[in-house]
Amino acid sequence: MTKEEKKERLGQGIRALLNTVDAPNTEHRKDVIKEASRTVNDIPLDWIEVNPFQPRKDFDVTALEEMAASIRTHGIIQPITVRRLSADKFQIIAGERRLRAARLAGLETVPAYVLLTDDQGMLEIALIENIQREDLNALDVAISLNRLMTECNLTHESLSTRVGKDRSTVTNYMRLLKLPPEIQQALRKGTISMGHARALAGVTDLAMQLSIFKQTIDKNLSVRSLENLIKSYQESKHVKPKASIQNAEIRRIQDSLSGIFGTKVIVKRDAKGAGQISIHFNSDKALNEILEMMDKLE
Repeated sequence: MTKEEKKERLGQGIRALLNTVDAPNTEHRKDVIKEASRTVNDIPLDWIEVNPFQPRKDFDVTALEEMAASIRTHGIIQPITVRRLSADKFQIIAGERRLRAARLAGLETVPAYVLLTDDQGMLEIALIENIQREDLNALDVAISLNRLMTECNLTHESLSTRVGKDRSTVTNYMRLLKLPPEIQQALRKGTISMGHARALAGVTDLAMQLSIFKQTIDKNLSVRSLENLIKSYQESKHVKPKASIQNAEIRRIQDSLSGIFGTKVIVKRDAKGAGQISIHFNSDKALNEILEMMDKLE
């Protein structure tokens, strides 16, 4: 039997199973979906297209080669999951790394579960399957969460329920999307962690944010050190305007007194309000003039 004949025979078997899904009886349809999702089918690789909702954007070439070597020896142990688009066209839902590795390994078919789902369901499945992976970077998770929330019209609360994350966790991921491109890129590459990015997202001043980010990279700061650095910047930012206002007021008082006495006057004041006033004079005559002026003020 030729390769083409094998594919055609295989396709007839898959179509025989899946065509029954279109049956009008609702209860029967549910039963068929359950049956289809439990059945492993060997599907030709060239019948399967990639998932446009795939949250993962970066696939490590070395890791794929290692997986392909394992597949050549042991085969695919865990089937991928696909949905049917037509009789001989499927779209991958979960297991794109296995699919890519299978192609590298030179396989003609892959074992797969076939599910029936719409775009929203496919996006949800792809997202949930991927965010459970420890090696998926935080930025890709954030992008996927945002896409799911936008395209499926979900609130942060309903989104957190769908993906099994606390609402605060979802919010923290979404804040990553407001970071400048250079910080996002560092997060994607693993130069900084989710903890670093979350701390930087709390800095609203862009210039300060980028300055602190640069210091984080240059000094290889830990998350705790970064948080302390941000705290010190924010505290100094709040203190400086207050000190500036106080200094301006002191200068106004000095200028007013200098105008009254016709000589240099220095006012010193500490944070608690204590201080002193110094009136400059360079002769006894000048001192007497100041004293006379003070008498008149009384």
